[in-house]
This record gives sequence, C-alpha cells and structure tokens, in this order.
Amino acid sequence: MSGRRGDAHRAVRWLWTSERLDARLVRLALLPASAAYGLVMRVRASAYASGVFASHLLPVPSISVGNLSVGGSGKTPIAIWIARYIAAQGLVPGVLLRGYAGGDEAQVHTRAVPDGVVVVDPDRRAGAEKAKGLGAQVLVLDDAFQRLDVRRDLNICVVSAETTRAVPWSLPAGPWREGLGALERADAVVVTRKRAPAAAAAALAAELAGRVRGPVAVAHLGLSGLEGLVSGTRHPPTLLQGKRVVAAAAIGDPDSFVGQVKSAGAAVQVATWRDHHQYGPEDLAWLAKASRKSDHLVITEKDAVKLRDRWPAGVAEPLVAQLDLAWEGGGEGFVAALDRVVALTRSQLTR
Repeated sequence: MSGRRGDAHRAVRWLWTSERLDARLVRLALLPASAAYGLVMRVRASAYASGVFASHLLPVPSISVGNLSVGGSGKTPIAIWIARYIAAQGLVPGVLLRGYAGGDEAQVHTRAVPDGVVVVDPDRRAGAEKAKGLGAQVLVLDDAFQRLDVRRDLNICVVSAETTRAVPWSLPAGPWREGLGALERADAVVVTRKRAPAAAAAALAAELAGRVRGPVAVAHLGLSGLEGLVSGTRHPPTLLQGKRVVAAAAIGDPDSFVGQVKSAGAAVQVATWRDHHQYGPEDLAWLAKASRKSDHLVITEKDAVKLRDRWPAGVAEPLVAQLDLAWEGGGEGFVAALDRVVALTRSQLTR
C-alpha cells in the first residue's frame, strides 16, 4: 500500500528546512511578516517586564513548561514527567492546558497522570482557580512560556535538538515564536532529543548554558515499548524488527516519531495528518485498511486517545508507541529546581 502524508505538514517542513531555491524565495517573501512578528513579541515581553502589562499571581505554586518554537519539542512529555514527579512527592498536581478542539492533549494528561487534576481553559488564571477547587496543590502549565500574564515559581523552556535543522526565522518564515534572547526569562532549560545524536544535544545544552540562570538538562525521548490500543497488552520495541509497519500520526513533529519506529528495525510507511486532526470515518477506514495490509499499525498516544473507543471490531488493533524519558545530563539540577517548588508548596500547606 502507498503512504499518505498531510499536505500541510509537508509544506511547512519544506518551508522551514529546505535549502532549495523555491523554499528560500518563499522565505524571503515572508521575512517582512517574520520581522513584524518578532518585533511584536519583543515589545510585548518588554511591556510585561516593565510593568506596563500586568502579570498576576496564581493561587498555588506553579511550574510552567513551554518552548520557543512551534510544535514537536517534547514539552508535553516533560510536563507529564513533572506532574508524575509532583504526585510521587505526595502532592496533587494540576495540569493546565489552553485547549484544542477535540481535547486530545487533555486526554493524554488524564491517562498519564490519573492522580492529578487536568483543567482546560485558555484563561490560565480562571483555570488555576478551577484546578485549586478540584484539589490541585501544584500547577503545571503546559505550553505557557509565552503566557506572560501569569507569574510562575519555576519557568521551564524546552528546546528540541531537532530544531537546529530549521531556519533561524520567526513565524511565518521559520518556526520560532521567540528567539534565544527569550531564555533570559527561563529558570531552567531542557534540551530534548528524539532522533538527533546525543552529542548534538549535549553541544546545544552547552551553548545555551550561558544564557540561563538555572540548570540546563538533556533528556532523550525514546521508544521504550508498544501497547495494544484496545487490549493494553505490552510488547517490546523488538516486535517491529523486520516487520512492515505503517506509522500514523497527527502530531507536531511526525518525523521524529517515524524515526523512533524505524530505530526498532521496522520497514516503515508513513501516514501523517495535521497536528490535532480529528479522525473522521474516512480516516478510520483508511487506518483499518492500513492495519490489515501491514504487519503492524503504530500510532502515538496523542492519536490513541481519539481512536481507542472507535476502533472497529475484528481489525487488528494498532500498537501505541510508549516513550521513555531518560536524563542524559543535568537531571540532578533539574530535579533540585522541582524540589524547591515542592518545599514551597509544603510550607504553604502547613501555614
């Protein structure tokens, strides 16, 4: 069977990474818009820093996780790891999301951190109050590095080692919401890698260390196992060795996901859709056909939450890729920063 690839993702990837003349000409035409976008973001940050725009306290201690570029940095796995760590310390984490149509990220967080509270609200202050009312003791704000209207006790910026392949321009000519100068707001940085070499991630971390007042850690997000979509049966990644696999995803960085599946030794055909895509009946039929014609259909957890209750009976279930976060450097300093927020929370609870 032939692969299927989302036109939107392919066009964006071409625009932001290709060195072909046509891509360079399109970027050149977009540079005035990029310059305007970058200027607006810098003026906005300056206005908050100087007090022209108000920044409000949240009702309980908070940790923000965000990034500088659009999509695929690994901020959601980092946010989940933090929420699980908070829960392991005996506290109730509250995950705040701005929300997307379909709520796929909210379902991912709810499944990953069952002892936590997940609230979707584009108004982070209102969401924080809701989370506190539901019992949250520490807030984890997912995708909030640019949310300057609320203060946080720990501001974490996630930078993907894979983004070094992209052009250094602001949106729309490039993937950057903000430049590296914005790292002066960060209390800690996590450099993530999925398919990038460990040496590249370490070099990027060393480069960024001088820009940040806190720790810089490196985390590898690798394929640790596979789980049956319906049955929940666990399998090792070696199950894919030498098999014909369709890797299907509607996420911000499908290339990294495909690379992780290939690293298990599979012969991979690719099917991608736009990030947060809501699978319709035709999409579901296409995936069922892909499952029948391949040895395995592999999807992400973000896609699994939208397909788990709809998968047709009698069709071999997809395998859901399970990612493992492994600290490759600076993990101790990162955990120490989290522990300071834990200590602050406990001190407030005992007052």
